[in-house]
Amino acid sequence: MPITQYLKKNAEKYPNQTALVEINPDVKEIRRVTWKEYELIESGASQEYRREITWGVFEEKANRCANLLMSRGIKKGDKVAILLMNCLEWLPIYFGILKSGALAVPINYRFTSDEIKYCLDLADVDALVFGPEFVGRVEEICDKIPNVKLLFYVGDSCPTFAENYLHLATNFSSIDPEIELKNEDNAAIYFSSGTTGFPKAILHNHESLMHAAIVEQKHHGQTHDDVFLCIPPLYHTGAKMHWFGSLVSAGKAVLLKGVKPKNIIETVSNEKCSIVWLLVPWAQDILDAIDRGEFELSDYSLSQWRLMHIGAQPVPPSLIKRWMSIFPNHQYDTNYGLSESIGPGAVHLGVENVHKVGAIGVAGYGWEVKIVAPDGSEVSDTEVGELALKGPGVMTCYYKDEKATNEVLKDGWLLTGDMAKKDEDGFIYLVDRKKDVIISGGENLYPVQIEDFLRAHSAISDVAVIGLPDSRLGEIAAAIIQVKDGITCTEEDIAEFCKGLPRYKRPHKIIFAEVPRNATGKIEKPKLREIYCGESLVATQINS
Repeated sequence: MPITQYLKKNAEKYPNQTALVEINPDVKEIRRVTWKEYELIESGASQEYRREITWGVFEEKANRCANLLMSRGIKKGDKVAILLMNCLEWLPIYFGILKSGALAVPINYRFTSDEIKYCLDLADVDALVFGPEFVGRVEEICDKIPNVKLLFYVGDSCPTFAENYLHLATNFSSIDPEIELKNEDNAAIYFSSGTTGFPKAILHNHESLMHAAIVEQKHHGQTHDDVFLCIPPLYHTGAKMHWFGSLVSAGKAVLLKGVKPKNIIETVSNEKCSIVWLLVPWAQDILDAIDRGEFELSDYSLSQWRLMHIGAQPVPPSLIKRWMSIFPNHQYDTNYGLSESIGPGAVHLGVENVHKVGAIGVAGYGWEVKIVAPDGSEVSDTEVGELALKGPGVMTCYYKDEKATNEVLKDGWLLTGDMAKKDEDGFIYLVDRKKDVIISGGENLYPVQIEDFLRAHSAISDVAVIGLPDSRLGEIAAAIIQVKDGITCTEEDIAEFCKGLPRYKRPHKIIFAEVPRNATGKIEKPKLREIYCGESLVATQINS
C-alpha cells in the first residue's frame, strides 16, 4: 500500500481536523500586528504568522497538484523536484507528485545554482516546483536545464520564466486521480548531504516510504492526540520520515520556521506539542538559553510534552544527561539512519533504554543489523567494524551510478560507512565515520569519542575533531572548538581538561573557531579540512 492511502483515509475520517500548522515567528516579530490582523493578511501565504490546513484540505490540495501535473504531461515514472523552504504547501505538493505516479525529488535548499543544476540533471527531472527564496538561483540555470520542461513557482510575484503554481492548481479537480501504485514502483529520489562533494541520487520505492512510516509510528507510539513539532528541513529524509508517524496516526503536526530557543518553547506551549525532534545544536541552545535566564519554563504550558528525540548525528551523552536534569519527565529516544535507508529508524534506542544513553540502540522495527570487518565477516562484540543494515527501507540504488551502488550494497546489506561496536547487551555505539577515522602513529583515533569528551567542558559550545597531516605521525588530531558566548577559554584550559583522556587520544592542535554544520546538523568536516589542512596552525586565545 502506498503512503498516499494514509492521507486519503485521514481525509475521510477526520476531514475537518487540523493536519498541518505553519508557524513563522519572524513575521510576528516584524509586523507587530494582532491575531485578527494576521487572519486578514491577503498579501500572500508567506506573510502570515500562523496558517493551518485540515486533513480534508490537505487531500484536496494533493489531488489538485496531481491533476495539474498530469494535465501537463507528467506521467508515472517521471520526476518532479521540490525546491521549497518548509511551508504549508510542501507536503501537499510532495503527496500530489506521488499521487500522479511521478517520483518526488526534494532538493536541499542550501544548494548553489550549480548544485541544483547538477541534481536536476542527475535525476532526469521533468518539472521543478520552487519558492521565492530560489528565484535568483533558478533564473541562473533555467536556460541550462532543457530536460526540465515545467517550472512552477509557489509564492507571490511569479517570475516571467515560470508559471504560478498556486493560481493554476486551484483550477484543477480535487478528486484523486487513482493512479495505481505498487510497492516496487519507484517513489522518490533523495540526495546525500553533499558534505563530501557533489551529492549522490538515492532511489527509493513505495515500499521504502511505507516502511519508514510504520517504523516511526511503532517506535514512538504516535496517537491521534499527539502533536508533532517539525523544525528540520522537509527535503531531508529525517524530518519527513518522523512526520510520517503523524500521518499514520492522523495527528496534528506543526512546521516551525526558525530555531531560536524561545520560539521553540513558545510553539510547544501554544500548539500543545507532545513530540519534538531536535538536532544536537538546537537542544544545546535551548539548555544554554535556560541557563542564561532568557526565559522561565514555568511561564509556559509544557506538561503535555512527553518525548524529545534526537538524530542525524552522534549525540553526546553529557547533553542528554543535562537535558533530563531540566526535563525529568521527558521520554528520550534517539534514532539512527541515513538517506540510503530512508532516514531514521534503522537503529533505535527506545524510550525504555534511557540508561543506555550514548548508544544508538538496537535494530529498529523490521530491520536487521550487523557489524562487519573489511572482508565482510562479522566482528566480535566490543570490536569496531562497519555498521551494515538490511530491511525494506534500503534504497533501490544510487540512481545512474552502478559502481557506487555495488560498493555499498552487498547481498541486500547496506554498508553505511559508519564505524560502530556492540556492548555486552547488544546495544550499538557509533564510533565514527569510516572516512573520518584518524590514523596517528599507527593508532586508530575516533573523533566522535574525543568530541564527546570535550563537550563536557563548561566553556565549549560545539567541537569538531579532524585529522591533520603530520610528517612524523602521519596524522594528528586537531580540535576545532567553538566557545560559548561570554566565556573565556584558552589552549591551556583545554590541555588541562584533556588530561582526562589517554595520552594518544589528546588533540595535538587546539583551534578556536566556529564549527560549521549543514542544515541537518551534521558537522561539515570536509569544509574544516579544506580550511585547516596544510596551513600553519596557531592556537588562539578567545575572549568572546
